[in-house]
Amino acid sequence: MTSLLALITAMAISMAIIPIMARLAPRLGMIDRPDPRKVHVVPVPRAGGVGIVLGSLVPIAAWLPLDHVVASYLFGAMVLLLFGVWDDIKELGHFVKFGGQFIAVIPVVYYGDLFVTHLPFMGLDTIPESIGRPFTVFALVGMINAINHSDGLDGLAGGMSLLSLSCMAYLALMADGYLVLLIALGTIGGVFGFLRYNTYPARVFMGDGGSQFLGFTLGFLTVYLVERANTALSPALPALVLGLPIVDILAVFAQRVYHGMNWFRASKNHIHHRLLQLGFDHYEAVVIIYSIQFLLVTSAVLFSYESDLLITSFYAAVCTGVFAFLIVAERTGWRAHSSSHVSGLTRIIQTVKRHHLFTAVPVNIVLIAVPALFIFVSASAAEVPHDLGVASAILAVILFAYLIFRKRSDSMIGQAVIYVTAAFVVYLESRYFGQHTPLMDVGEIVYFVLVAVATGIIIRYDTKAEFRTTPLDYLVIFVVLFAGFLLYNLPEKADLGLMAIKLVVLFYGCELIYARTQRKKWYVLSVSTLGSLLLLAARGVI
Repeated sequence: MTSLLALITAMAISMAIIPIMARLAPRLGMIDRPDPRKVHVVPVPRAGGVGIVLGSLVPIAAWLPLDHVVASYLFGAMVLLLFGVWDDIKELGHFVKFGGQFIAVIPVVYYGDLFVTHLPFMGLDTIPESIGRPFTVFALVGMINAINHSDGLDGLAGGMSLLSLSCMAYLALMADGYLVLLIALGTIGGVFGFLRYNTYPARVFMGDGGSQFLGFTLGFLTVYLVERANTALSPALPALVLGLPIVDILAVFAQRVYHGMNWFRASKNHIHHRLLQLGFDHYEAVVIIYSIQFLLVTSAVLFSYESDLLITSFYAAVCTGVFAFLIVAERTGWRAHSSSHVSGLTRIIQTVKRHHLFTAVPVNIVLIAVPALFIFVSASAAEVPHDLGVASAILAVILFAYLIFRKRSDSMIGQAVIYVTAAFVVYLESRYFGQHTPLMDVGEIVYFVLVAVATGIIIRYDTKAEFRTTPLDYLVIFVVLFAGFLLYNLPEKADLGLMAIKLVVLFYGCELIYARTQRKKWYVLSVSTLGSLLLLAARGVI
């Protein structure tokens, strides 16, 4: 329950802070202006990092014991946020940024006592501490810069980080690594709260304040996972867990050295830039990179205890395939989308999909089914935990005040409360609904499949829907498939995978209803959410 609350809390805080920071960004000077190296063509606030960091750190600080390693991690995260925001306001030189990164990393290694002791191909032999500590410092700084440099397309750095964090959360769950699990889920929540503002075309960028924090967290968790949480893992595994950003930054630096360029001057030779130059559009480039990252992190789970040779060979093969494709395509002049021909079958399918009956029924299914589940589960759950009841009471007050006093139709407060309530409903339905009968199990499957199919049809084919499919949606599918597949054969963990799938189905259903009715103060989902929270508060507190 604590891990789930960490994710939900982080997401809610992130979603609440980012709109505020976006409005303050012009006054603070946190604006990313277009230039020849960048993809965007209009000024965009660089304020999302504040939401990611604060959203992630609040549950981590609240629910983790403050020992040396946690204290050094929190200190490093705040240092990187301060230097990152400073850089987002006033472009800092490379050496000042490196200074901030070393200030953040050194306490983790020398005060938190977290450093690399084993390297690939060395077996059980350890490396001297005098080498392991400096190596870890430079490796963490390198990871910070790898994610910072990968932040070149809307949703890219956040999405790749989310996939790596999901992999770490799973590996930690299998090893009972509570620290890694909670930090990973807290950071996932912070990233999810940000990504809805950052999918193309982005309304907010994470800036250096966000990208440096994500790189630091990924590096920190990887070292902790391999060195403390589960020492049986291969020391070569971090290559697969961290994935594409590592080889991308190494390849970019190699090209800069080869061509005699400034090592630290930003350029347009990252993988995402090269995909765009080959004619892929923004969405396609992001989804292609997501897919490669998904392949790598999934392989990290499958190859967790395999030999260093197998892991490094697989990583090298995937990376070689990526760069071989780019080089051959660039040298032969290949371009994506060379034909605009539409087949007769495609035209027939498009005609069927435009018929109003194709979306009218699915819309009504979602509008009725989601609010009904909120009320049904809140009233019928066998038990409501006390802490969940208290949280529901607080959220009910917030939602009621929002519905009474709100003036802006684009406020995220109501949406955040609805999402949190959906998470409560899924948790109660999965854990506190008594003994499931075969009929109940069949009904549950039919319900969620029906809502998922109806929502998918509306999102994909309803021309009136204000919900737009983005690369984040493909990322969510990757994460859900990842969770469901890995947890399927673990009876004691299987409910977590099902909970993830149910939660995503409800999230999309809620967002669809919200998108169609957000201009109204009192509508079916807001009323059912308020009713659900009041029921949970009454049953859990009284």
